[in-house]
Amino acid sequence: MDLDLSKFRIVSKKKFSLSNYSPSFSGKLKSKESAQRFLKKNIEHMVELQNKLYAENKWALLIIFQAMDAAGKDSAIKHVMSGLNPQGTEVFSFKQPSTEELDHDYLWRITKSLPERGRIGIFNRSHYEDVLVVRVHDYVKSSKLPIQFITKDIWNYRFRQINNLERYLYENGIITIKFFLNLSKAEQKKRFIERLDNPSKNWKFSAEDLTERGLWNEYQKVYEEAIAETATKNSPWYIIPADKKWFARLAISEVIVKTLEKLNLEYPKLNEEQIQNLSKYKEILLSEKE
Repeated sequence: MDLDLSKFRIVSKKKFSLSNYSPSFSGKLKSKESAQRFLKKNIEHMVELQNKLYAENKWALLIIFQAMDAAGKDSAIKHVMSGLNPQGTEVFSFKQPSTEELDHDYLWRITKSLPERGRIGIFNRSHYEDVLVVRVHDYVKSSKLPIQFITKDIWNYRFRQINNLERYLYENGIITIKFFLNLSKAEQKKRFIERLDNPSKNWKFSAEDLTERGLWNEYQKVYEEAIAETATKNSPWYIIPADKKWFARLAISEVIVKTLEKLNLEYPKLNEEQIQNLSKYKEILLSEKE
C-alpha cells in the first residue's frame, strides 16, 4: 500500500483550518480487512527497519501522539507497534505534571525521556500539552513561572522554544514525527457512549471528559495554531483521520515506515580482518568436545 502522505503532512508555518481535513477520510480503502492486510505488511517491514536502527546505533526516532479524548492514541500505539522489539522501544504517557515536574521547566520531563540512539521513543501526549490544555484552561497563571514571563507573548515564546528543541534533536540524530489524530465531535460522542455502556470500559470515562468536550471549539483553535507554528520539514505534523481506527493505524504505520526508510539504515559492516576471524571462531566452536 502506498498512501499519499502529503494529504496529511504539514511542514510549513502556514495557517490552516482543521475543518478542511476530513476525520472520516479513508481514500480508496473501503474495508477494515484490506487495511489490516496492509498494516500487517507494514509492521513486518517496520520490524526489519527497527533491527537496523538498533544495530546501526546512530539515529533515534521520536513519535508523538496528540489528540482529543477517545481519538484512539492508546489503541494506535498498541496495534501499530505490536511487532517491535521491546528492547528498542519505550512508551511514555504524559499526564498531569507531578509536584517534582512542576518544580522544573515544562520541557524537563520531556528531555529526560528522549530515546537513546538506535531506539524508538513514543510519547502519548507530550510537551505540546503546555501549549494546548495549559492554554485552554489558562493554567499558566497558577504555575511557578516568574510573573514577568507570563505575558500575552508566552505562547509565541513556547512555540519558539519547542521549535528550537526539535531542531536541536534533529541535528543530533533524533528524528521527530508528530501525529494529531483528527477525531470528529460526533465520533467522540459515539465512543463516549460506548464507554458508558460497556462495563469493561467504564473506567475510561470521567466527568472531566465532558468538561473537555464542552471546550471542543477552543481546542480546535489551539491545535490549529500549535500545529501551524511548529510544523517543519524535519519535524513534520501529520493530521491523521481518526474516525475509522483501522485507517488511522494504517496511515500511522505508513508514515513510520517511510520515515525510517529515508534514513537508509544498514547493519554494521565488518572489515576484512573481522570477516576472516569469523571462520576461526567457527572452527573453535566446532572443535569443542561435547
